[in-house]
Amino acid sequence: MKAVIIEDEVVAAQSLQRLIVLVNGDIEVVALLKSIEESVEWFSTHANPDLVFMDIHLSDGSAFSIFDKVRIESPVIFTTAYDEYALKAFDVNSIDYLLKPINIKDLERAIRKYSFFSGVKTDNKIDGLNRSLSVVRAGNEDLIANMLSMFQKEFKVYKSNFLIPNKDKYIPLSVNDIAYIYSENKIARIVTIESRIFYDNNSLDEMQRQLDPSMFFRANRQFIISHQAVKDISVWFDSKLSVNLTVAVPEKIIVSRARVSELKDWYSSKKRSAL
Repeated sequence: MKAVIIEDEVVAAQSLQRLIVLVNGDIEVVALLKSIEESVEWFSTHANPDLVFMDIHLSDGSAFSIFDKVRIESPVIFTTAYDEYALKAFDVNSIDYLLKPINIKDLERAIRKYSFFSGVKTDNKIDGLNRSLSVVRAGNEDLIANMLSMFQKEFKVYKSNFLIPNKDKYIPLSVNDIAYIYSENKIARIVTIESRIFYDNNSLDEMQRQLDPSMFFRANRQFIISHQAVKDISVWFDSKLSVNLTVAVPEKIIVSRARVSELKDWYSSKKRSAL
């Protein structure tokens, strides 16, 4: 099985190569590419490998631009120090997303996932397992679709931080600091636990897709509320509920009668996501 590593730090690339061989001795790393330019040139003149390991931040820009310049049909395992690009990784051939420093168990899991769906025999030197899988090897398009489907089911990645535009700079905002998000003239008004206010051009629907549903609840068309900001919940008219937060809100947060059970389940069974 042939693999390519795209990584601009030589030491990091060599370290990853050693880990790959340790996890699966059948994988041959055929190229270590250090830049967008070098990667585009390589993929333009070589057949696609079985697997690509790709860092996102390269010396000459974002690795995502490689996909705009050359056709990559291989499954991609992203290796990066930043978790905010995980959602974007789903838009390309990503089958896994490993955060640096890379844990050998996570790398092993990612390679096993590829091996399972492709039908490639694995040579695992960590636990001595040699598995001959019965899955018939599919074409790359089916392979990527199958792996991506499994990846999204088993490991959904949500935002841990936002970069909020403010004049000529961006202000970092942790999702742990958010009390609620309010739809104001189709713009998201984000209010923190400390009552700081930020604005984001994304709609509430888009913000909801990016937030961990165990931490945030879409109370109604106007509000997304944070679990930690809930002070108490009052019974309202017509069997509805009114959610009271620890910070001031522009209007009452009313949850419809049809969603009362959903709100109670959300608040009483909150779980943290894996990331």
